[in-house]
Amino acid sequence: MGLIIGVDEAGYGPNLGPLVISATVWNVPGDPGEFDLWNALRRVISNRPPRAGRPQSASGRPNGPASATAVRKRAAKLHVADSKQVYSPARGIGPLESSVLSLLGSQAAFATLSDLWMHLCGVAPGTDCPERWFAGDGLALPLPLCADEREIATFADRLQSQFDDSQVQLRRVASDIVLTERFNSQTHEMGSKGAVLSRATLELVRRVWNPDHDGPALVIADKHGGRSRYQGLLADVFDVIPMCLDEGLQRSRYRLGQSEVRFEARAERHLPVAVASMVSKYVRELSMEVFNRFWRRHLPDLVPTKGYPTDARRFRAEIAHVQTELGIPDAVLWRNR
Repeated sequence: MGLIIGVDEAGYGPNLGPLVISATVWNVPGDPGEFDLWNALRRVISNRPPRAGRPQSASGRPNGPASATAVRKRAAKLHVADSKQVYSPARGIGPLESSVLSLLGSQAAFATLSDLWMHLCGVAPGTDCPERWFAGDGLALPLPLCADEREIATFADRLQSQFDDSQVQLRRVASDIVLTERFNSQTHEMGSKGAVLSRATLELVRRVWNPDHDGPALVIADKHGGRSRYQGLLADVFDVIPMCLDEGLQRSRYRLGQSEVRFEARAERHLPVAVASMVSKYVRELSMEVFNRFWRRHLPDLVPTKGYPTDARRFRAEIAHVQTELGIPDAVLWRNR
């Protein structure tokens, strides 16, 4: 048995909302460097979107009766791919939510965003969280937000059956949700947001994987911007100097004992990275839903934001007077880089 670990992020570019980094850990039979997860799970998972044909609802689900039989017929396979392919504002969060909660269904069920946050991070923001939208009952957002619960349950059962048949296990899914105040503080300390991303990514991998005890593993992460050298950071986080196998624009590879760590361009073509991408995007979208609801309680006509630079500046200007009245400092609202 071996491990395949995929890591990816969502929310690196915005000025508002958290940066979310997720890791998925898979037990596989045999050599993790040779095992094809797409093939092993092909009866249930596809990287191609469901075929068009039936009218879609606003949540991205087909309109019409939602009997258990209809649910099974309308989506023969679960869509798993880079989150940019599964989610779009036009389709809504429904397809992404259905895929993510179906995959996580083999581990736990989540009634609220707080439950999901606790499962992924091990701790949720408390009532003293300076980002008030996440404090108190902010994380009580009910789940699923709009996906079909019966479809989720059906896929979760099918996935578990396929896991059993293929001797594959989704062993763990974990996230690091980097809130704005921490992001700003670490960016100032480390000198760039790229350094924050790289450090947080490897610390998350270290949290879910102990190379001394967990056996041989293949760790795959997307490359971080133009960075090609990770050897020093790996040595710092894992307290061992890895062997550099190659470093280049497309891929950087390192050996840690019996395991290999790769940073690749377009790493989302690997299923574990695609799932990490989707989990990160889902948590990021739910977080922005909570963020927008908070501000709309004070400004009911406020147009919601996704937090990306141009629209974030518009949003920031429109909430400025309320921000001042509530005494919310820029350090917990606005990401400086």
